Amino acid sequence: MNLRQYLRDNRTTATIVFLAIAAPASWFLQRWVAGSTPVNEFIGPPISDYLLYDSTVWSYDVNGQLSFTMRAPRMDRRAGDESMYINSPVFDIKAKKPGVPDWQGNAPYGWVNKSGTLMQLNGPVYMQRPAFIQKPSGALSPVATLCSSNVTGWPKENRIQTADPAIMTQGASVMHGVGMRANLNDNHLELLNDVHGLLYSSQNNAAAKPVDCRSLIPAAGVGKAG
Repeated sequence: MNLRQYLRDNRTTATIVFLAIAAPASWFLQRWVAGSTPVNEFIGPPISDYLLYDSTVWSYDVNGQLSFTMRAPRMDRRAGDESMYINSPVFDIKAKKPGVPDWQGNAPYGWVNKSGTLMQLNGPVYMQRPAFIQKPSGALSPVATLCSSNVTGWPKENRIQTADPAIMTQGASVMHGVGMRANLNDNHLELLNDVHGLLYSSQNNAAAKPVDCRSLIPAAGVGKAG
């Protein structure tokens, strides 16, 4: 029996064998012509399971007192760890002392973990505390400002810190440094390295024109927030 007679009498078997050979051959030909499949190298933000627009987040301390408020035009809740990625956050840090105003601030980006115990303010960070009258002395405590970047905070403890350059002002007094940590419960702010600046006495500082740290940023090279 010749090959032509065999193929005519066994068409089904011959067709299956042909497809079994042709399919992998076609795949190898396509890979040879087109090259290997490109690797997806995209690295983007974590997948969000929902978005919030024009929203507010509140954080309370262990005693149930409000310690931190953050508002933003958009918040992305990350699937998995339930943390929040925040665009253009505006925040208030409660002073926890009667008669002492809250610290207010903003940053381009922020992040808060699920429990609200840890936050990150990414990019330039600006904070301000309005002037107030100290009690019982009646002395004026001038407006205070803080300019830095990439700040880590613990909202329930009212603590913040950064390793980046920072500028602190109170009234006309100005201090520059690298690295900063602060306990906002007792209004204690500390610059850690390369500290220099100009300090006025309490009497002269109260009468002098206050300086905003944002006006000193170009000379100091510190990030600027709005």
